[in-house]
Amino acid sequence: MIIDCDSCVMRDLACGDCVVSVLLGPPGALGPGFDSEERAALDVLADSGLVPPLRLVPRRSA
Repeated sequence: MIIDCDSCVMRDLACGDCVVSVLLGPPGALGPGFDSEERAALDVLADSGLVPPLRLVPRRSA
């Protein structure tokens, strides 16, 4: 999974409550993306209230 904060419509609106920012730092400081097992683990943590959910909302191409 590649997370591209540049294409997220929530960038600068919800970064402080995004699991990407919590785990990897603010946009621009991102390392490699998450694979399916890591994404599933993050979903479990978010569902348990231990981390905020991923708020990545990709922009639609015009």
